[in-house]
Amino acid sequence: VYRYYGTPGRSLYSFFELTFSGGWPNYARKLVEDVNALFAMFWAVYVSCVIFAMTRIISALFLKETLQTAADDAEKQTQKKLANVFSAADTSGDGKITLEEFQHILKENQVKSYLEKLGLEADDPVQLFKLMDDGDGQLSNEEFLENAAKMKGGAKSQDMKSMMRDMKSMMNKLDVKEA
Repeated sequence: VYRYYGTPGRSLYSFFELTFSGGWPNYARKLVEDVNALFAMFWAVYVSCVIFAMTRIISALFLKETLQTAADDAEKQTQKKLANVFSAADTSGDGKITLEEFQHILKENQVKSYLEKLGLEADDPVQLFKLMDDGDGQLSNEEFLENAAKMKGGAKSQDMKSMMRDMKSMMNKLDVKEA
């Protein structure tokens, strides 16, 4: 018994070894048989807690990985649906959406409700188009997907994007160069 539990250092090392080696019966038996049978209760509780904790940690790691995969899949689906919205809006087939095409596609309730589900306020198509546009009066597929992804969420994201665009416009008017 002294060999495994005689000093604090030996006890600590014995607990480290029995926890990570899986050989706890060899260490427990000495205490139960040589010191007191009540140590059996201690070992039952200790082993149960360690096994429970390790099981919970492993489960949490699997759950985290599963949720991350699900989030990635949801993001891919969102991008795919937005690409479909872009394709449906591009009636001219030139790979660009004009304001008129954008307004036309937003008249469809299904598209409007989908964009609103993403958190894009589609009540004012002109404002939404201006927020997404880089100033050339047309939205490319990349421009549409990138800006829709940046603006999805709450109105706060859309408001920030609007403020950034206004600030950029004011800076251009004042002929101030960005650092």
